Amino acid sequence: MFSIYNIDHMEMLRRRNAVQPHAMKKFRNALFKKAQDWDDALVLLPEAARADFKAHVQFKCLELVERRDSVVDGASKLVFRTEDDHLIESVVLRPKTGRTSVCISSQVGCACRCGFCATGEMGFTRNLTADEILDQVLQANRLLRAEWRMIRNVVFMGMGEPLLNLEHLFKAIDFFCAVPFFHLSPSKITVSTVGIPEAMIQFSEKFPGVQLALSLHSARQEVRAKLMPMARKYPLDQQRAALERIAQHGKVMAEYLMLEKVNDGEEDLKALEDFLRGLPVHINIIPFNEYDGSSLRGTPRPERERFASRLKVAGFDTTLRYSLGADISAACGQLVKEKQTHNGVMHDL
Repeated sequence: MFSIYNIDHMEMLRRRNAVQPHAMKKFRNALFKKAQDWDDALVLLPEAARADFKAHVQFKCLELVERRDSVVDGASKLVFRTEDDHLIESVVLRPKTGRTSVCISSQVGCACRCGFCATGEMGFTRNLTADEILDQVLQANRLLRAEWRMIRNVVFMGMGEPLLNLEHLFKAIDFFCAVPFFHLSPSKITVSTVGIPEAMIQFSEKFPGVQLALSLHSARQEVRAKLMPMARKYPLDQQRAALERIAQHGKVMAEYLMLEKVNDGEEDLKALEDFLRGLPVHINIIPFNEYDGSSLRGTPRPERERFASRLKVAGFDTTLRYSLGADISAACGQLVKEKQTHNGVMHDL
């Protein structure tokens, strides 16, 4: 069998069965824009072609093994099993704005080992293929169809470092934006990275309309290096140089996770202002989501609000972000391959 995303093989199959281009367009629209089931989409093809398509096309490569819904904020954690028996996680986010988003994974585990992230404690197993990245969104859309919703924003903030999987990341984003497939606007896609300068520049040149978000978390090199081992290899001067290159394509995003007595002091605020000054930047202030085994504690909300307010007064475009899915271990930094929580509402699959 071959993938639904294998354009050459799909074209060969179309020609072999004398399927007209307009019929293929309806078939793809049903799958990718209307999130219909495979069998329902097949009905749109000529009857004589259906058996051949069903026998040779792989519609999905992930098995959904668990869904857990938050009872607090409407987030849903989806646990998928790969064909080689690894577990990965995605999170559907339903904010009050109505702009439904999905946070997806790019790797099984992660090699970056950031000190504030449970995924890093798993270690790294392998990169996800483009098909596995795409299938997370396709299956999320199928679940949302029952709610009359569709994914409007895709964020690469799940398991793994996307820029350490450039080949499959690039291919997946091409399909997300392609008219015959998901047809998402590049501006609706965000890719978060720990900061790999050469890859950041390469990415922004290929996808200037996609939002690249730097996980900054400290503008003091010694603090950042303790939190993020990769910062020792790619220090702040390299991050600043990369951001200046990326800013030629538009506004950059800096993510700042606030940790009590680690990066939330007066010195930290001044260092952040100095580091980002002169850049067209949007700063996201993020709460820390605690998990078992971590000694870190998040900065209390009132102090986060004061920190954000002072950044705004200093002239920086700043958003105080609120996490969704914390009660089901689906918030930022909480994704791990083991099933660790019994909170939320379980669904039979």
